[in-house]
Amino acid sequence: VATIARLLAPVDAPPAVFCLGLNYKKHAAEVKMAPPEYPIIFHKTPNTLTGPDTGIVIPKVASEPPEVDYEVELAVVLGEKCKNVPLEKALDMVLGYTVANDVSARRWQGPKKGGGQWCRSKCFDTFLPLGPVLVLREGLPDPQNVRLTTTVNGEVRQDGHTGDMIFTVAQTIAFLSQDTTLLPGTLILTGTPSGVGFSRTPPLFLKPGDRVIVSAEGIGELRNDVRAAA
Repeated sequence: VATIARLLAPVDAPPAVFCLGLNYKKHAAEVKMAPPEYPIIFHKTPNTLTGPDTGIVIPKVASEPPEVDYEVELAVVLGEKCKNVPLEKALDMVLGYTVANDVSARRWQGPKKGGGQWCRSKCFDTFLPLGPVLVLREGLPDPQNVRLTTTVNGEVRQDGHTGDMIFTVAQTIAFLSQDTTLLPGTLILTGTPSGVGFSRTPPLFLKPGDRVIVSAEGIGELRNDVRAAA
């Protein structure tokens, strides 16, 4: 009888990680920004990837004052090499779906330490927990009908729905593939709903000892404990 010692991230070394910012109407409203006319795209790097029941590490350079935040997201894994995909064919390119936590260091995002961009804030080690499983496309036939939640130490912080997306999964794939080859295994994070820590009064950032659970209806729960950098 085989024993599973621990679950790994369901995607290993994706050729690219595309992420959408400000892709939920209620999230745009909570941060007092207008919904974007085009998808806001940024990237995460391979070092960020980690799996279920691993640690989210608070970087030393992002610890005082606290600034590390959670973001539950529906993650899309492509199964086909594709380019210039028409909207009506976009979901055919999907291998499956999983849950992501787009962990972010807020002072490194935007005009401060980020120098005007978002990538650096998203690319510290362990800042992309992914899992717990990959649900094949057939098992989640409508990616615009998925409830997403985040709890921290049992307290509900996010409770949203992919129906609130500004750009649907299909629209995003079609947009990204314009004159651009997307390879099998490409990971697409589709944005986070409202309820992020920095938008609250006072802000609620992650701290060592916290347990974060992000979940997607029809996929499962992704659990990670927060710890300080050694």
